[in-house]
Amino acid sequence: MRYSDDIIEEVRMKNDIVDVISQYVKLTRKGSSYFGLCPFHNEKTPSFSVTPSKQMYYCFGCGAGGNVFTFVMEYENYSFGEALSHLADRAGVQLPKIEYSKEAKAKAEKRSTLLEINKLAAQYFYYQLRRENGRSAYAYLTGRGLSEETIRKFGLGYSDKYSDDLYKYLKGKNYSDELLRESGLFNVDERHGMYDKFWNRVIFPIMDVNNRVIGFGGRVMGDGKPKYLNSPETQIFDKSRNLYGLNVARTTRKNYLILCEGYMDVISMHQAGFTNAVASLGTALTSGHASLVKRYTQEVLLLYDSDEAGIRAALRAIPILKEAGVTSRVVNLKPHKDPDEFIKAEGPEAFEKRLEQAMDSFMFRVTIAEKEFSMEEPQGQNRFFEQCAQMLLELSDELERNLYIEAIVKQYRRFGISTEDLRKRVNTLAMKGTPAERRIQPKTGNPEKKKPESAADKAQKLMLTWLVTYPGIFDTVEKYLSPSDFVVPLYREVAEMLYAQHKEGDVNPARLLNAFTDSEEQREVASLFNATIHLETAGEQDRAFSDALIRIKQESLNEKNRNWDPTDMKGLQELVKAKKDLEDLGRKRQELHISFE
Repeated sequence: MRYSDDIIEEVRMKNDIVDVISQYVKLTRKGSSYFGLCPFHNEKTPSFSVTPSKQMYYCFGCGAGGNVFTFVMEYENYSFGEALSHLADRAGVQLPKIEYSKEAKAKAEKRSTLLEINKLAAQYFYYQLRRENGRSAYAYLTGRGLSEETIRKFGLGYSDKYSDDLYKYLKGKNYSDELLRESGLFNVDERHGMYDKFWNRVIFPIMDVNNRVIGFGGRVMGDGKPKYLNSPETQIFDKSRNLYGLNVARTTRKNYLILCEGYMDVISMHQAGFTNAVASLGTALTSGHASLVKRYTQEVLLLYDSDEAGIRAALRAIPILKEAGVTSRVVNLKPHKDPDEFIKAEGPEAFEKRLEQAMDSFMFRVTIAEKEFSMEEPQGQNRFFEQCAQMLLELSDELERNLYIEAIVKQYRRFGISTEDLRKRVNTLAMKGTPAERRIQPKTGNPEKKKPESAADKAQKLMLTWLVTYPGIFDTVEKYLSPSDFVVPLYREVAEMLYAQHKEGDVNPARLLNAFTDSEEQREVASLFNATIHLETAGEQDRAFSDALIRIKQESLNEKNRNWDPTDMKGLQELVKAKKDLEDLGRKRQELHISFE
């Protein structure tokens, strides 16, 4: 069941977008809008605008935009339902209860109870750390250089040496054995019955991006095995789709995340001020992790241990991130093993410099590949460049491939390799064929580029912006344009909705945006209402308006001409008339006066 449009609109109207965004971003009024630093990308000059009259926000730097629901969803990583509930609570709007099926209701209740159990367990472990029995665990954490503030921030705790403490505590809260078993906090066998999974360990609560405890990691303080023990996967804990520390890192708003190996790496880095560090949860990086990362950044710095296992982990992660559309660089920690050791030995400033010196991930792969060959011998050199050519073939973009050819030649010119030599090797391999799972044929001719915005597209966007910003021009525009004249499908859909709103007497772009659930569509629609052109005089306004109007009509006519069926005589007559009307409009363009007031 979906909430009605009326209740969604009531919640939106009772949450003024300026008031809501002001809780997250410092806004300064400039004219009819407010501006601040964009929370969705790193910038020094404010390009993030919030317009009260439209009840929408838009960033002229990164293109993020939408209404109050979009903002809360993007900033808090909420689903639409969670954003609606959050804003309804804020405005004091009582949402009607949704009737779930019996199965769905039972599943939701179980999930809620498991989250409740994990939260209680986290509080219990935190309490145990401060008791007499937790003294050794507290000493271990402070001995690792963690401050009291950091221990509190990450909710670190201790599981007592008795293997049934937590079980007794939660049974006292009247939870059934079945639910406790499904929580992942307990083991069961015939000899011992049910007993605590974690005992005599330092505990690291694992939280999802919304700060809900979904699992735990436990570390021994001595030489016991395993060194780290993690919660098993449960209904609320999927380790391939969660990252440790992301609940904090996602709000730092830096333009990259740092991906490292373990809990202590993340915690020590956050304590040193690098609050954009995250780690996978006892598993190699997965496509689920990469998709999660993509929500928050376009770039990742890989910061694995500098040993052989760490290098292998980085090499596995690079293609997974690339497939998800995330670029990566690799940080060299040598001579230190991990970030915790590095920061303690050389300090945060030196660590910051290492981050700045991170190596391009493709060139990192090339450097690692070099170590596999005997570069003192011509045969080894030849095999190495063959390997480079195979790696270059994985790059589908010709410009990107050419840039890396130049970079490899620059780095290995001492071996007599030239740009032409390496390019020929790449082309030869492409013609011969390389293993199917690795080969991507170079593109012939010009590389495919993203189609630039055409003048016709720009005209349509400007017209939609003007219709929203100055609804008074609708009566004039309607004489010449119908929604069908907007030839871009999304623009036409938006135009149809705006025309319908105008007919009802209420042009409301923020309400219109409620109809789009896809985040990319929301971003694009928001951009339609924020197209800009510098106009100072009434004459400039008239010229811009007439130019946009005629260009839209011209493109509409071109589209109809392209799709005309030669056997359709009636269609031909309509085309001839449309062409004549356009010529007439061109002749009287000086009469197309408009007022943007």
